[in-house]
Amino acid sequence: MLFYTDKVVLKDLHYLCNRLNNRKMHKKIYLPVIVGLLFFVSCKAKKQYYEESGTVFHTLYTIKYEAPHILTDKIDAELQKFNLSLNPFNPNSIIAKVNNNEAVEVDEWFTEVFNKSMEVSRNSDGVFDIPCAPLVNLWGFGFNKKDSVTPAMIDSLKTFVGYRKVHLEGKKVVKDDPRLLLNCSAIAKGYSCDVIARLLEKEGVENYMILIGGEVVVKGVNQNGVCWCSGINLPEDDPDGIKNNYDEIVQLCKKGAIATSGNYRNFYIKDGKKYAHTIDPRTGYPAEQSVLSATIVANDCMTADAYATAFMAMGLEKARQMADSLPEIEYYVIYADENGKHQIEYSKGMLQYLPKRKQ
Repeated sequence: MLFYTDKVVLKDLHYLCNRLNNRKMHKKIYLPVIVGLLFFVSCKAKKQYYEESGTVFHTLYTIKYEAPHILTDKIDAELQKFNLSLNPFNPNSIIAKVNNNEAVEVDEWFTEVFNKSMEVSRNSDGVFDIPCAPLVNLWGFGFNKKDSVTPAMIDSLKTFVGYRKVHLEGKKVVKDDPRLLLNCSAIAKGYSCDVIARLLEKEGVENYMILIGGEVVVKGVNQNGVCWCSGINLPEDDPDGIKNNYDEIVQLCKKGAIATSGNYRNFYIKDGKKYAHTIDPRTGYPAEQSVLSATIVANDCMTADAYATAFMAMGLEKARQMADSLPEIEYYVIYADENGKHQIEYSKGMLQYLPKRKQ
């Protein structure tokens, strides 16, 4: 029963036992103390790994962590709280009320996501743009859908699309045009991983892996005592999400985040043409770049998620130039060359996370 005690407790027990032998007259005094210490030691919980899984924000999640007890209720409560902040599909959420021009004060989560979004928008020259929700909806990938798209429709919507047309003043969102709509789907899933990571660390968890909709945050080691690994899928058309053929394995041996964006799952085909979910707000059309998949490693998943989306819309050359000025991110890109053949490119710093290529 003493395997999980520390040196201080053992020393105290040894001292009390000696005193007990030398002065039996105090047996009635010391015995309850020893029993109490032994009870404390025996009740000290041993940590073990737990796994949570389910559906949130219309996507799947898996959370693995080492803790002395299961944290299901606290994790569920945090996810539901997040759902009421940044899920545009929930009519009672803060972001839905902002979109409906209701009087609402934003919370700290909304504020952090909004400010990071503006930062990434500036760095990507407006390619990443959370106020492009009307265009996302128009092409059938948002919370409202249209049956057909015309150039006139796009031109009309572009008049109230753009990150410079919305501002945060204190806890109030101020729009240049009331028709402006926000959609944080390209950053909020990553941020939700960060939120759960903060919760786990607050509970004293040192080893965990959080996967929400393909975005990942890890810290420490897995149940086998080794670094966490995440696979980068081959960019194969897979609208059902059932293919799991990996192009590469990413391994993180310290706290970090991984996010991948690709056009091989969220797309549709109409009149023989493929339409993917990454919209370029500058043109109003789905991005037609050579980049098939972009994986970003960063310290936090909100940053990784946002830049993975920006990479898809910017194209390889401009994305590379942007990444060179951002030491906080590393990238791994799968793209199609002029012959349609898959090629890869990754940043110099990314190599440390690619165990197969380091060998």
